[in-house]
Amino acid sequence: MATTAKEQTEITAALVRLYVFLAQYLDRCFDEAARKSYPDAELQAHLTETRRQLMDILSVNPVVKKKLGEECDRILALGATCLKSGGADPKTREAVHAERTILKSKTLALSDLVAVFRALD
Repeated sequence: MATTAKEQTEITAALVRLYVFLAQYLDRCFDEAARKSYPDAELQAHLTETRRQLMDILSVNPVVKKKLGEECDRILALGATCLKSGGADPKTREAVHAERTILKSKTLALSDLVAVFRALD
């Protein structure tokens, strides 16, 4: 099945949204204001829906689908551990910061790609 440029842009934008939501989830580990300003139920709903959409899209490539699923599971588990422990464990804090850095890089790169795709439209 051939995809259109619009579909490619939408897929890339969905990846950006997912990474932004995951980063926001991790931000809640150490930032009380982030926890209060963005209700957990709302964030979880956005995360769940965006992930579901991407899993549907990625069903054409089981390897990428599995990789993204594992990444989401790892980040969500890490965030849950951090929130449960209050972020006191230095090893957990370091892992959260490392994941946050990776998410930031992916988000920046994909955001640039979305901007280029949209400029070509």
